[in-house]
Amino acid sequence: MTDATDRPRMGLLRRIRHHGGELALTAPSFVWMTFFFVVPTAIVFLLTFRPTAVDGGIGSGWTLETWKTISNPNYPSIVWRTIWLSAVATALSIGIALPCAFAMARTSAKWRSVLVGLVILPFWTSFLIRVFAWKNLLHPQAALARALHTDLGPAGFLALQDVLLFALLFGAGCLALFLANSWRMSSTARGKAACAALLVATVAGALWCAKLWIGFTSARIGAGVCSIVPPGAPLLYNSLAILVVMVYTYLPFAILPLYAAAEKFDFALLEAALDLGARPVRAFVNVFVPGVKAGIYSAVLMVLIPALGSYVIPDMVGGPDAEMIGSKIYQRAIPDRNLPHASALSALLMLGVLVPPGIAWLVFRRRHIGATETDVVRSIGSSNLGNLGGRRRREGGAA
Repeated sequence: MTDATDRPRMGLLRRIRHHGGELALTAPSFVWMTFFFVVPTAIVFLLTFRPTAVDGGIGSGWTLETWKTISNPNYPSIVWRTIWLSAVATALSIGIALPCAFAMARTSAKWRSVLVGLVILPFWTSFLIRVFAWKNLLHPQAALARALHTDLGPAGFLALQDVLLFALLFGAGCLALFLANSWRMSSTARGKAACAALLVATVAGALWCAKLWIGFTSARIGAGVCSIVPPGAPLLYNSLAILVVMVYTYLPFAILPLYAAAEKFDFALLEAALDLGARPVRAFVNVFVPGVKAGIYSAVLMVLIPALGSYVIPDMVGGPDAEMIGSKIYQRAIPDRNLPHASALSALLMLGVLVPPGIAWLVFRRRHIGATETDVVRSIGSSNLGNLGGRRRREGGAA
């Protein structure tokens, strides 16, 4: 007769034997992640509680002084600049990558490999060389800066004003026609109200932007400044330069996962939406974008996470007034040799990167407790996806 204390041990051994193949396959990845992610992360967090040595490096003992110095009044502006630059760069990358992935997935198989090769072509050169090329391109003596600083004269500047004003009003008019058609085809009062509100906001925003643009150009002509960029305004060493280079650098990381998702998308759904009367833009937004949302999530993570920790781009094209948190970590770790302070900043950055996805994963898992994989797959794209786990729990309780 088996002793009661041996039953849990036998159950554990049985489970290990049953899942032995899975454990053997996942063991290398688990060991790799443990030694090269979990252990370094733990070391970084431990270093935040060590003092800084007088001659640099890590001192002996334990202290909370490092965390007190994190309240530096300069850090909130650096953190805010890091967040908004990373968020805008991610949004622009996703906005550019979506139509690119759509077009790549719609081409023939022969051209797809060519387009994918063009996307990954920048990776054939060094990252530093590409950033340095942008630094030369945005230099005050470069051809681009000289062209933007060229005096067009009042007549040329007015012509440029008219062209940009026409482009603004034409785009706003196309959007207004789309919203008016959506309002006409909407079958619910809520949908009509939303379309009407967006239509009014589009028209009002276009008129307001046109008024501001006319006032801006009139003031520029009155001041005798008839160049696209004022002569004293630099293209380099500011937040705009960082944003441009970040979008250029991380755009392939957004295109590739979106292309992988778009390649598996059933484009017959788009044709069905067009046959049912949907406009191409509406079919793209309401059918294609939800169909590749898994790729969008991957693209957001692949762009946002490296953008938050970027330090080479701000250091080379940002200048001292456009520091990001990655630049400050590098400054504390290398020139200042203040490793505990750099570790504290790194720990805050890791928490900011890991905690939101962890919370989202826990919420998603909690909502789907009791739901089978088939139910989850079938409910992808459905509005009842968030309530699937709760419905299953209620059904189990009623049974």
